[in-house]
Parts: sequence; C-alpha cells; structure tokens
Amino acid sequence: MAAPLPHSGLQLRSLARASGELELSLVEVEVQPPGPDEVLVRIEASPINPSDLGLLLGGADMSAATSAGSAERPHVTAPLSKAALRAMAARLDQSLPVGNEGGGVVVAAGASPAAQALLGRTVGVLGGAMYSQFRTVRVQDCLPAPDGASPRDAASCFVNPLTALAMVETMRIEGHTALVHTAAASNLGQMLNKICLKDGVALVNIIRSDAQAEFLREIGATYIVNSSSPTFMDELVDALCATGATLAFDAIGGGKLASQILTGMEIAANRNAKTYSRYGSSVHKQVYIYGALDLGPTELNRSFGMAWGVGGFLLTPFLSKIGAEGAAKLRNRVAAELKTTFASNYTQEISLAEALNLETILAYNRKATGAKYLINPHKP
Repeated sequence: MAAPLPHSGLQLRSLARASGELELSLVEVEVQPPGPDEVLVRIEASPINPSDLGLLLGGADMSAATSAGSAERPHVTAPLSKAALRAMAARLDQSLPVGNEGGGVVVAAGASPAAQALLGRTVGVLGGAMYSQFRTVRVQDCLPAPDGASPRDAASCFVNPLTALAMVETMRIEGHTALVHTAAASNLGQMLNKICLKDGVALVNIIRSDAQAEFLREIGATYIVNSSSPTFMDELVDALCATGATLAFDAIGGGKLASQILTGMEIAANRNAKTYSRYGSSVHKQVYIYGALDLGPTELNRSFGMAWGVGGFLLTPFLSKIGAEGAAKLRNRVAAELKTTFASNYTQEISLAEALNLETILAYNRKATGAKYLINPHKP
C-alpha cells in the first residue's frame, strides 16, 4: 500500500517590505494534489545558484541581518536600501517562494500516461519554489534522471547545463568559432570545458587564481588566463590569437573585464591585418554578460574599434528562440550525460533551517568559485 500523501510541507519564503526590511522565514504550505498532466515531487536537493540569490536576498545588507525564532523555524530580518526598494517595487509586501531548480522523487502522479510514467522516478525539476519539501509541477517541467542517478545528481540539471550548452549553440548560430568564458572554474565553467572538449570547440578560460588554473588543467582545459596576473593582457591576446575567439560570456558583469576582453579581441584581429583602418578591424566582437558576481558598473574603455557588441544573456529567452525541438535536444543531452559532463560538485548540504543561519547566508552569498551549497528540504 502506498504511503499517504502529506497535507502540508515546509517552504522557504522571502518577503521584501515597503517599510525597508527583508524577511526570510519557513512557512507551512498546503500540498496540492497533481492534476492530469502534473506530478507531486518530494524535493530532496536544490542548489543555491547565483540566480536564486537575487530573489532570496533582494539586495539586502546581510551583514546587518538579525535572527529570531527557533532553530527549527528561524526568522531572519535585514535592512533594504532605498535603491534596493526601487529595484524591487513590483514585489514589495509579497511573500515569495524561492529556488529555481531541484531534484527529487515523484510520489504521486496525475492520470495522463506521461504523468504516470514518472511515478516513482527520480527527476530534475525546473519550476520555481524548489526550496520546499514538496512541489506539484507540470510533466514538461521534469527531466527524468537516468537509472542509478540520485536527486542530488538531478538537482542542478537545468540552469547550469542548459546555460553552458546555450553558449555553444549561440556561438554556432551567430557564426563564431571559439569562446571566452570568465569565472571559468565554476560548476558551469567546468561543464562548458567538458562540452567544448567533446565538441572540438576552442575555449579561453579566464580565472582569478593559480589554484583555479591548476584545477582546470586537471580536467583538460588548454587555454587558461589569470586575470590577476600582471601579464594578463599579453596572455589573453596570445590565447585569442591561438583560438580566434570573438565571442565571450561574462559571469562577472561589473568592472573592466568585458572591456579588456573586447580590447584583446581587437588586438588579436589586427595582429594579422593586411591594411590599416582608423575605425578598427571589421571583425565583430561580442561579449554577453550573464552574471553579476561584481555588482558595480560595467566599464568600457573604447579601444576596440567599431565592430563590437555588449549585451545581456539569459537562458529562458534563448530556449524560446530555438523552439521546443531545439530545447528538447539540449535536455536530452543533459539527461544522457548527467553523471559525467553535467555533474555538479557541492561544498555543503544544508537543511531549510540551516539555509537561514546567518553565518551560512554570508558564506553562500559570497558566490565564491568552488563554494556551491545544496539545500535538502528533508534534512533534519
């Protein structure tokens, strides 16, 4: 006999008040029975991605946060600046669930054949509100994990894997032949390296420490440039000349790095130029900013000619652009290589209550390379 389904479960919520405070808490929410094309998933693993932190912490000053409540039900409050309140005007005074993706086991399924086929299966889920003990989601929001894969394996099967694949697809669609990636030792960076090695794509990896460089060499990376080196620009230009890369994806966002990459591409393009042009090379150079590890302004020093572009990059619009068939192709590759190319590493597994511990919040909010946290909503 199947175990009875729970009536409710815990969920992590973030509330930005118009009065100027951010409140984080755990609330008991009703478990919704699945509809015909839905399944109920017992969430057992959900990563804290940089993309989750904007909703979770809302730009609050977490160094000034205070905690109340009990160890099992903590309640965290932190001040919000006027700038943060302006940026979040549309969400003020709304208690919002957090967590883009997760992994778990389907414990109930709707009547449709597609839903029934997932009953008892381990799945990855992209449906929001994943920092919850139970989630009712659409069948199409689930990725069935291969045999032997755990919820931990499936927890990060959407955001990073599909973003890494989207970078390579963007390169092909836009007619580039090689890539540059910053914060390249991250989980996403490791995946991108493995994809490029398998697909024969040259990749320039920009990192910030010798330890990160050594780690990337161990997984097969060829072109590695340390942005903290005094010879960074020379090394970057050499790597760009060797690869011909004219497309970059930047996880940093703020500061001068995007500008330095464009300048390096321009120097590389001109190194073998036959004629001089006062407008710079005619080779188009593109940087897409997809992260915000540096929240400061993006600084552009216009030393890279006139054929260039800087824009934002987000996974969801890209998937809409390539259509259902193209997106399904990428998802199928993720499923097939879930425990190899798209395996994720985690620093620590924490409970919902531990996710609201003040020291732990400061730790995962640093967004340090190699320090990825995983929430297990059913961990005591």
